[in-house]
Amino acid sequence: MTRNAPPARAWQRMLSGRRLDLLDPTPMDIEVEDIAHGLAFVARWNGQTRGDWPYSVAEHSLLVVDILGRIDPDAGPRDLLTALLHDAPEYVIGDMISPVKAAVGPGYGALDDRLQAAINLRFGLPAATPPRLKARIKKADRLSAWLEAVQIAGFAQPEADRFFGRPPPDLLADLHITLRPPAEARAAYLARHAALLADCDGR
Repeated sequence: MTRNAPPARAWQRMLSGRRLDLLDPTPMDIEVEDIAHGLAFVARWNGQTRGDWPYSVAEHSLLVVDILGRIDPDAGPRDLLTALLHDAPEYVIGDMISPVKAAVGPGYGALDDRLQAAINLRFGLPAATPPRLKARIKKADRLSAWLEAVQIAGFAQPEADRFFGRPPPDLLADLHITLRPPAEARAAYLARHAALLADCDGR
């Protein structure tokens, strides 16, 4: 007689004590402290960046907020909060570089979408980001990728231009990426989240 194998575990215990079901996440199981902690320890570019500290998804998210504010000065706090959270699912599923995402296929995207919807709802945002805002955040994301590529990821500028698009002159001229310990990135992410959430509540 053979025994059935136990079902595969599809949840993760978070440091807050929450048990997050990756296949069926709910807003009740989302805590910003878990997001900030996780993203501060997830390295962009598979860790292939210059410096003594990894460049984290938390740092990247803060940069995307700053760039969105530059390309769209009319962006409100909800828009900026959406930008801050645009990569939040990576606090549990990690940051895969684009070639790996393509190899994994649509399953990764579906998992990411479910987590993103739960995260957005937790903080009073639409489950699905409106297409126009999503396009603006994507533009800011690509601009941030260009900046990261040339400043810390070893790309020559012509190569970065080819893969990520050449940024408008002077848009990013005074932005400089400075790596810092994960604890500092976590604190900065939490502070920005609290400020944006307060601005959203005040409107």
